Amino acid sequence: MTDTPPRPPAPAGKQMLSERVYAHLRDAIMRGDFAPGDALKPQDLAKEEGVSLAVTREALVRLVGEGMADRLPNRGFTVPSFSDRRWQEIAEARRAVEPVVLRMSVERGDLDWEARVRAAHHRLVRTPAYVPEEGEYYTAAWAEAHRAFHRTLLEGCGNPTLLETFDRLWTASELARRWSAHRNPGRDGAKEHRRLEEAALARDADTAAAVLVEHLTMTAAALTDDSGRTV
Repeated sequence: MTDTPPRPPAPAGKQMLSERVYAHLRDAIMRGDFAPGDALKPQDLAKEEGVSLAVTREALVRLVGEGMADRLPNRGFTVPSFSDRRWQEIAEARRAVEPVVLRMSVERGDLDWEARVRAAHHRLVRTPAYVPEEGEYYTAAWAEAHRAFHRTLLEGCGNPTLLETFDRLWTASELARRWSAHRNPGRDGAKEHRRLEEAALARDADTAAAVLVEHLTMTAAALTDDSGRTV
């Protein structure tokens, strides 16, 4: 009896096309080219991208897995709604986890951690949040500086498992953060981040945790139906 030969991998060309379409659609959704609730029609997207329907569907399924798109019965693919309950659930999870980890970080962080927090905050302050060529939502560079600041605040905890949890929740909430900022343009995020840095470096765990809870709550609140302005 002969062994069944392994299934050959997908052609490299198809993988490259799928990766290109995925990256293009992800960037377009992040920029706000598609509004919350907009349909993502595979046939139209395939034609626009000059690729097959199979390649487009593969890219869309990947976006669904990352929370950047929804797949609805009999309705195909859509951009999630800004009022989707998932964003509130993610925010609730973050409020349950991150303040606890921040307390640990404030208590355990060493001098090197303090220096990294200062550097991450400086980078965040000096990175432009908006530039015309990247649309109405904040820039990719600012998004990365923002992520790095929040993660650095928590890294003093010394627990990789907790930091992996932060990473997953952060990725899952990226789209919600962009919509929230767009719906609440008057929010002083710079002040909130400065208060976080100051409390953490003052080793004031109570204040740091309270400021973080408020920070996360405001982001989620802007996505409720009756707050903020429409996108």
